[in-house]
Order: sequence, then structure tokens, then C-alpha cells
Amino acid sequence: MDKTSKRSSVFICVLILLFATCLVSSAGALERDNVVIEGKEETHRLVVEIARTAQERSFGLMERDHLAEEAGMLFIYEEEQSPSSGFWMYRTRIPLDIAFLDKNGEIRAIHSMPSCKSEQAARCPSYPAQVPFQAALEVNAGYFDARGIKVGDRLTLP
Repeated sequence: MDKTSKRSSVFICVLILLFATCLVSSAGALERDNVVIEGKEETHRLVVEIARTAQERSFGLMERDHLAEEAGMLFIYEEEQSPSSGFWMYRTRIPLDIAFLDKNGEIRAIHSMPSCKSEQAARCPSYPAQVPFQAALEVNAGYFDARGIKVGDRLTLP
């Protein structure tokens, strides 16, 4: 390999590394917002990370060891999702509860999703919504029960 070829190869490798670094940096910087869940008797405030793109939604809360008590992740879809669509707990270390919301932010279903300890993707269950939905809110397991949040309550969508 001559000097020009070596320089070109090094230059290309540096560009690839810079591009990969940018992708990793942007993946960790999700939009954040405050949301309110309005129940029949109380309102509850959460700080949520918002997953709007397919890439953000597919990674979700994977590989996290902790989620603050009054925090969550809000998954927003442009189109209504089928009742058979759901969430998968592969590489998700935190047990979660999930609320499936309609386009107006009304909670249509709530499910509990235990963490999946398996390193084999096929051994991690998925949890279908069982209702059409346009957004989903993941929070720590037990969050909804502890606050009396139920189907029919409403979340203000950002």
C-alpha cells in the first residue's frame, strides 16, 4: 500500500468514527417535557423523555438500571397503532408499567411488564396493547396503582 492509499484509508476511518460518535451522541439526547395525568380525584406530574422516531421508540428504556420515581418515557406515533402492536422487554432491566393512550391522551389500557433477564431475544415476551393506541407511557412498575391512575384518566400530550 502506498502513502496516498494509507492516508485515504486513515481519513475514511476517521470520518466513520466521527459519524458513529455523532449517532451515539444524538441517540442519548431525547427531547424532554413535563406531562400531567388527570385522574378523577388528583393530577400527577411527570418528566418524560419523548421517543418520536422509529429508532428512539425501538431503543426505549433498554439497558437502563434506574428510572426516577416521577419520570417516564412517552412514545408518540403519527398513526394509530393496531391492538396487536405492543412493547418488547428485551434488554430492559427495569420492571415497567405501560399505559396505552388514544390520540386525545385518554388511557385506554394499562399493563405491567416485568424486566427480561434473558440474553436471548426470543425468550423475552412482548406485551400487545389489546386496544388501538397513538401513544404509550412507560413508568416504573407500580406507579399507576400507587397513584390510583386508571383507564379513562387523561394525559396531556406535548
